[in-house]
Amino acid sequence: MLPVITLVGRSNVGKSTLFNQLTRTRDALVADFPGLTRDRKYGVGRVGDSGYLVVDTGGLSDDKHSIAARMADQTRIALQETDIVLLLVDGREGLTAADETIAAYLRSYGKPMVLVVNKIDDLDPHQACAEFHALGMGVPQPIAAAHGRGISGLVEYALSMLPDFESGIEEPAHDGQAIRIAFVGRPNVGKSTLINRLIGEQRLLTFDLPGTTRDSIEIPFEKQGQAYILIDTAGVRRRARVKEVVEKFSVVKSLQAIESAQVVILVLDAQQGITDQDAALLGVVAQSGRAVVLAVNKWDGLKDDQRKQTRRELDRRLSFLSYAECHMISALHGSKVGGLLPAVLKAYRSAMVKIATPKLTRLLEQAVQAHQPPLVRGRRIKLRYAHQGGHNPPRFIIHGNQTRHLSESYKRYLMNYFVKALRLKGTPVRLEFKTGDNPYSARRNKLTPLQQRKRKRMVCQVKRRR
Repeated sequence: MLPVITLVGRSNVGKSTLFNQLTRTRDALVADFPGLTRDRKYGVGRVGDSGYLVVDTGGLSDDKHSIAARMADQTRIALQETDIVLLLVDGREGLTAADETIAAYLRSYGKPMVLVVNKIDDLDPHQACAEFHALGMGVPQPIAAAHGRGISGLVEYALSMLPDFESGIEEPAHDGQAIRIAFVGRPNVGKSTLINRLIGEQRLLTFDLPGTTRDSIEIPFEKQGQAYILIDTAGVRRRARVKEVVEKFSVVKSLQAIESAQVVILVLDAQQGITDQDAALLGVVAQSGRAVVLAVNKWDGLKDDQRKQTRRELDRRLSFLSYAECHMISALHGSKVGGLLPAVLKAYRSAMVKIATPKLTRLLEQAVQAHQPPLVRGRRIKLRYAHQGGHNPPRFIIHGNQTRHLSESYKRYLMNYFVKALRLKGTPVRLEFKTGDNPYSARRNKLTPLQQRKRKRMVCQVKRRR
């Protein structure tokens, strides 16, 4: 087991910046904005041959009635799981009453603690740390997380405080079979509530406030022997409504989560209906080529006539995603949520399918026999063979002559034929067409200028006789 290091402190002291330094990533969203981190965020780091698990937490607050109370609950859960606590304070602002309150609170857990004085970039380390000795937490460790100063020494000092720590702890090997699932949708549609329902615990902060989730949170999860990584993302609104810089970064992280996922669960709000933003977001997912499962949330609160109207809207506005399974669920009460992961598995297997070239070519021949390509200048377009060029989504490359003249309707026919014949569920199919070179073009290019003129005269004579 890797030792667990939890970062704790008041808002805007640099916990997420230190998290990125410890994990050598840019996973945590960082901005000069208090209260940016709200959920627990996990990452793996390494110093030398020693591995460790890092947990980033939100700022602790005494407010018991706002979203800050939910953030504090997330921090308390992290403290129960941790092996060592890093209490971050701001060296520029000096010791505050909030720092003293948090230090006193942490002592009740009885866990090894290290006092970390951050933001000492332009300060004398000894002077910056002097007043923090009053907290009685041992020797303060000065760092500048934004510039990476003192990070390796801090980790070595922290790990040395663990009685059963041994160097050479390695990160567990990842078998690469975990399915990455991104939960995407507009703000306040219930993405975090749905993930909590799937994993059976309050892992993510939920609050009746749009924009509660600001960063993309990855949660390892296993069910019936299958490993998953559930990615909770920030809600995506129309660009005209995105005014805060923090929200712009959150949207970017959400779009990155779509690209890194293998399956996307797009969560819709049944009570608000299918909006233009839902359709636009689905267009982004379809363009990325990711496998899709639709989850229409808050279904239990609709009357029969509203349900019929919502189904009609789904059929009308989301016809371009006819390959995606649609599930009517209630994340809050758990209704029909159990069908999502089986749908994800089907979509993932379809997206990662591998088809042999002879089988694809045979299916292509059957499709052409059932419906011939159109004529181009009196000549039939010939499609000779097909082979697979990639997956997620499946990409089939079709070779023939004059393929650039194929109409979009015939391409859609071939795409639908492959999907139906291969029984693919939840994933789009990409077709790529390649035209072979003319075997006589090389011979023509080898003719001398005199031979080319003679050939041109002969062709003209033949045309006159006709």
